[in-house]
Amino acid sequence: MTESKTKFSQPLRVFVYGTLKPGEANYQKYCAGKVINAKRAVTLGKLFALPMGYPAMTLGQNQVQGYLLSFSQSEVLSTLDYLEDYQPLRPIAENLYNRQQVEIYDLQGKSLGWAWAYLMSLERIDKFNATLLVDGWWSGCGLTAKEGYEF
Repeated sequence: MTESKTKFSQPLRVFVYGTLKPGEANYQKYCAGKVINAKRAVTLGKLFALPMGYPAMTLGQNQVQGYLLSFSQSEVLSTLDYLEDYQPLRPIAENLYNRQQVEIYDLQGKSLGWAWAYLMSLERIDKFNATLLVDGWWSGCGLTAKEGYEF
């Protein structure tokens, strides 16, 4: 019997709430053609609009709305890390965002399990003078929470 080089693993799951959402600025470049499933979803946290024109999320108890993206290839994570200015071996305070696992829920509140998400420290958000988005939704191109893309 020969050894198979095929890896059998779970799809890479990433919760996105900003420019990586379907229809937003970075979706085409970083996700299109690589996503095998995109599902509207929420997680717990706090969502902020940054003056630079993109959002940031922290841990918290509010609902943050976004998408659960599934990728068949785990290599996409290093590309997303680059976009989010995250380096796993760099001190946390030096990263713009830090990647961590968060629990994801469907729109009815049922757990969908865990996925990677990029979070920013509250200290950095305060430095940027960010605005809390109380409804937990951000769009850079005018999409509303009622509009959506499903695959």
